[in-house]
Amino acid sequence: MRRRTLLQTASLAPLVQPALAQPALAQSPRARTLRFMPQAAPAALDPIFNPTTIATTHGYCVFDTLYGCDAALRPRPQMAAGHSVSADGLAWTIRLRDGLVFHDGERVTARDCIASLRRWAARDGFGQVLARAVAEWAAPDDATLLIRLHRPFPALLDALAKPAASPAFIMPARIAAGPADKPITETVGSGPWRFLADEFNQGARAAYARNAAYIPRDEPAEAASGGKRVNFDRLELVWIPDGGTAAAALRTGEIDWIEYPLPDLVPVLQRDRGISTQVYDPNGFLGFLRFNHLHPPFDNVAVRRAIRDVLVQPDFMAAVALPGDWSECHAVFPCGLPQVREFPPAPRGEAALPPRGEATLPPRGEAAMNRARAALKAAGYAGEKLVHINPSDFPAVTQQGRVTADLMRRLGVNIELVESDWATIIARRANKGSPAQGGWNLHNTNFPAAAIANPAVSPILRGNGERAWFGWPTDPASEAAVERWIDAADAATQASAMADLQTAAWDSVPFAPTGLFRLRTAFRSDLTGVLQGPNPFLWNLRRG
Repeated sequence: MRRRTLLQTASLAPLVQPALAQPALAQSPRARTLRFMPQAAPAALDPIFNPTTIATTHGYCVFDTLYGCDAALRPRPQMAAGHSVSADGLAWTIRLRDGLVFHDGERVTARDCIASLRRWAARDGFGQVLARAVAEWAAPDDATLLIRLHRPFPALLDALAKPAASPAFIMPARIAAGPADKPITETVGSGPWRFLADEFNQGARAAYARNAAYIPRDEPAEAASGGKRVNFDRLELVWIPDGGTAAAALRTGEIDWIEYPLPDLVPVLQRDRGISTQVYDPNGFLGFLRFNHLHPPFDNVAVRRAIRDVLVQPDFMAAVALPGDWSECHAVFPCGLPQVREFPPAPRGEAALPPRGEATLPPRGEAAMNRARAALKAAGYAGEKLVHINPSDFPAVTQQGRVTADLMRRLGVNIELVESDWATIIARRANKGSPAQGGWNLHNTNFPAAAIANPAVSPILRGNGERAWFGWPTDPASEAAVERWIDAADAATQASAMADLQTAAWDSVPFAPTGLFRLRTAFRSDLTGVLQGPNPFLWNLRRG
């Protein structure tokens, strides 16, 4: 597939003319308002119920966490002053730091934290693993949490500090006590920004005011940890559907920061002295094609394997990242992380001789295309319409979905590419019904490496059926390996379980990786303090 041509990149001058259809952008003095364009339109407001990056971005503004991960993904105290662990590892005591207050003026208590952790643990994969080890969640007093365990759980702080895909955000107990299977209807936290509900325009704009009552930790900010100092009075998340118009708005100063500018426009922005760019997250993102395992033909593992083996990762990566910012990654965890094993494909064309000690690898090129067609036919596929759901407003995903749709057509699949805004796609993604009942067959997306770095945090590897992440794979072998990794008493046992999991998951194909890529973020040169990590962190920022 040829790299798509989004815009002529020689000049953005013609794009400066269209004014932003956002009258509110001019209402506050520029010096005191931070205007940020996220990767997708602000829509879902419950980051526990909707584990998307934009929901997590909103969540980090409004809510705080007991612990936060630094740049090396190590947990650091955040709302917590510190903790102690009993000699047998079965009792964790966490003390809250002084001065924690919710946006409604109520003091943060341990009871609020316990209620929030219960709700989070009912939905999040890592939280569910932790909850199985918990014998009691208790609040001996307003400033103390006590977590009693059935068995030692050394990764407890890693669970409380996970930085992406449903961090363990703390909210008032009266809100957290609501049903876990329904999103919250009131947005109140204790974080550095206070959500302005009356200004929220779903799919277009969200606004926040600096939380004057927030007391940051007395230490430097680093990723999701440290002192969350806010130096602006107001924050606006502004969604501009057209990437060219967004780049023009950045150049003229109408917005301050674009989370993901279109890759084709990054070289142009880099030539503008008024704009700075940097790698968004050094650990990168793993792109992948998710299969719906509940419905034919992708309930058949032979079909999933055949589709995985026919994917040409450079086609997907060239559509979303600049040369040098991506690499092939034939693995079930992000390549480059400790203990990650790659399952390299054979060269394109006919099958190559496998390396010594390796299983025979599938052919690629036309041989792989024919193998995929045969697998579809053997599975009983007879030209039925298959539905690929794809966001139209999320460039890092949109273009990958279109590459997949083109591949499916070349395989002879009757594919329907259903594109709509990201909010609509994530709502449809949760539908377990058949495509004819509003469900789906295929979906491209990506995860930051930090969100899928090990078996406990990665939701996309779980094979627990109806309780699994969207796509709902069932794979007892993968589940058994995850459990062994979690319960491992020593590093050697854990390494063995990690190896077994990767082999099992590669064999069962819960998803097909499309490559590992790093994205560039772009911001006005007078904006300093931009942090790197798996999410945009909207603190530590100054103008000038």
